[in-house]
Amino acid sequence: MKPIRVLIVDDSPTVQSVLKGIIAREADIEVVGTASDAFEAKEVMQKVMPDLITLDVEMPRMDGITFLKRLMSFRPLPVIMISSYTRENSRRTFEALDAGAVDFVAKPSEGVKTDLEVLKYEITRKIRAAAKARIKPSLVFERPKKRVFAAGIESSNKIIAIGASTGGTRAIKRVLGSMPANANGIVIVQHMPARFTKTFAQNLDASCHMDVKEAEHGDRVNRGKVLVAPGGWHLKVASDKNGYYVQLQDGELVNYQRPSVDVLFQSVAKAATRDAIGILLTGMGIDGSDGLLTMKEVGAFTVAQDEATSVVFGMPKSAIEQGAAEVVAALDDIPRIVLSALRS
Repeated sequence: MKPIRVLIVDDSPTVQSVLKGIIAREADIEVVGTASDAFEAKEVMQKVMPDLITLDVEMPRMDGITFLKRLMSFRPLPVIMISSYTRENSRRTFEALDAGAVDFVAKPSEGVKTDLEVLKYEITRKIRAAAKARIKPSLVFERPKKRVFAAGIESSNKIIAIGASTGGTRAIKRVLGSMPANANGIVIVQHMPARFTKTFAQNLDASCHMDVKEAEHGDRVNRGKVLVAPGGWHLKVASDKNGYYVQLQDGELVNYQRPSVDVLFQSVAKAATRDAIGILLTGMGIDGSDGLLTMKEVGAFTVAQDEATSVVFGMPKSAIEQGAAEVVAALDDIPRIVLSALRS
């Protein structure tokens, strides 16, 4: 197979050098060019068309978000954002994901060579996943949301658990955007670095009817509330006489992830058994498939996103092949299916 051709667009020579060094060790990935800004990137692309672009958020002459939006309008390509953590940059990173970027990698602000070497596995696996992603013009993600009505769910005591990875930020946003304000409590694991999950939760809170926050140890899973697992921590659901609450735990990586979807789903299966709904959305790898199967085996209702609407079909595919998904559905159909399950 031909190697994945990568164009590195970053105004930092150090970051360019480190990324090139990491990619040079991979037989199935090659750097076909580097650029310090959008205009240099355009020149490179006129000579050789890459399969994928790594793109800095902050660049001179034209920032990465503006370049990304133009790229998605005229020549959609898989893009991985390289973002240093600041409050503004994290906000702009999610703007990039909304505009069509497949994923992002956090750029360390200090000791960049050492830290990016530590992140070698993350960078290379995201490149491989993004190269297989289904990329559509950003206009696709701006369609009006389907309206979903809350009739008949007031008596339900079920809990909803959602897991996602690559492409999941947009998918979760679309699902939550169609859920009513009084929907059952929701817990979410989205594979994401520490510190970015708080901004992700704030981004969701501003765009949907339910109240969304980054989870804290002991938070209750109440109706109308959504809790997002913080990066770097496993999120588990437990129960007591008053209902459900969450626990944050450190621990080993599970399926190379912390937080892990499997850890969440396994805990929901134990705490809620049949009074739960599990939803596995787009993402690379297999995280969540075993947990979704456990949920189904204890009587929970389980849903997996279909291939046509997944950015990367790895996680849902693994669950479907194991027989873990009671229903396989297009992304925009999932809220309706979930609300119907809550009423049943």
